[in-house]
Amino acid sequence: MSFAVRFRIRLRSALGLVAALALAGSLAACSTTSATTGSGGGKGGAELRLGFFANVTHATPLVGVEKGFFAKELGSTRLKTQVFNAGPAAVEAIFAGAIDAAYLGPNPAINAFARSKGKAIRIIAGATSGGASLVVRPGITSAAQLRGKKIATPQLGGTQDVALRSWLASQGLKTDPSGKGDVEILANTQNAQTLQLFQAGRIDGGWLPEPWASRLVLEAGAKVLVDERTLWPQGRFVTTHLIVSTKFLTAHPETVAALLRGQVAANDWIAKHPAEAKAAVNAQLQKLAGKPLKPEVLDRAWSNIEVTNDPLASTLATSARHAEQAGLLEHTDLKGIYDLAPLNAILTKTGHPAVSDAGLGTE
Repeated sequence: MSFAVRFRIRLRSALGLVAALALAGSLAACSTTSATTGSGGGKGGAELRLGFFANVTHATPLVGVEKGFFAKELGSTRLKTQVFNAGPAAVEAIFAGAIDAAYLGPNPAINAFARSKGKAIRIIAGATSGGASLVVRPGITSAAQLRGKKIATPQLGGTQDVALRSWLASQGLKTDPSGKGDVEILANTQNAQTLQLFQAGRIDGGWLPEPWASRLVLEAGAKVLVDERTLWPQGRFVTTHLIVSTKFLTAHPETVAALLRGQVAANDWIAKHPAEAKAAVNAQLQKLAGKPLKPEVLDRAWSNIEVTNDPLASTLATSARHAEQAGLLEHTDLKGIYDLAPLNAILTKTGHPAVSDAGLGTE
C-alpha cells in the first residue's frame, strides 16, 4: 500500500474522530436552537440544522441568526445551529446526518463531493471572499526564513491548511501531509489555541481566518507575511460558501429556498448597514464564545472581508488543484458540485444579477 493511500486512510479516520469530538462539543456547549413562528415559507421541513463557524468570515450566518433573517424566512421550520472550528468537522457532521447544511470553505466542500462521488453535497451560494492571512513573528520577513519554523492551521485538509501548503510549495519549501518537511505544519490547531501558542512562543505563526489573523496581529504582535487576497486575480476568492446535503435539498427544496432568501436578505442588510452589521456579528460572537471582539480587532477583521452571494466558482477548481498538489485530494471532476438555480431565482426576483457556476453546475 502506497504512502498516499495510507495517508488518505489515516486522514479519514482522523477527521472522523475530530468531527465526533467537535460535534459532541458543539452539541454540549455551542449549539443554539430557535423555534420560529412566522409564515415565511419554510414548509417542507420541520427542522433545519445549520452549521457555521464563530468567525468574522461567517458574517452572513452570524447576522442571519442574530437579526432573525433566517427565522423570518423559515417560518414554522425550526432552526437549529451548531458551531464548528473548521470545515472538515462540519462535513463529517453532514455525512453522519447530524446537520443538513453548513457554511464552510472550498476545500472541505471539494473533499465531501469527491469522497461521496458527487452524491453527498451541493454548493448553493457564496458567502465571503477574503479574510485569511499568514501571520508570523515580526522577525520573519520572507518565505525562506520559515524553514524550520512551526506554523499552525485550523484543520488538516481545511481551506487555510491547503492555502498554506500551496503557498509554501510555490516558494520552494517542501511539506508532506503528515506536517513534516521544510516547515512544520501543526494542523488541527484550534484558532484560540493558535493565539495562545503564539503568545507563549511555541509556534511561529499561522494561516488563519478572521478575526484570528487580526487577533494575532493586534494582541500578540504578529505581522502579516501573506494576505491571501494578493494571491488571487482581482483579490477575490471563495473563503466561505453554503453547502447543503443533496438528501435534504431533494426532500425539502422549499426549506432550502427559505434559507437562501434569508441569506440574500441578510447580505443586503449587511451592505446597507455595515456598522450595525459589525455590531450584530459581535453580539453573536459574544453569545457563542462568551465575550465579544475588541473594537479594533473587529474593525481590522471586517476590513479584510467581502460579503457576497457569489460563490466565485471559478476559484474553486484552483483550490482543488492546490489540494491535489499537496497530496490531500485525488483528482476529482467537479462537474455538478454547484446547484445555483434556487439562488439565481431569488436573486433575479429581488433585482440582483445572477451568479455563475463556471460550468460546474448540475445543469
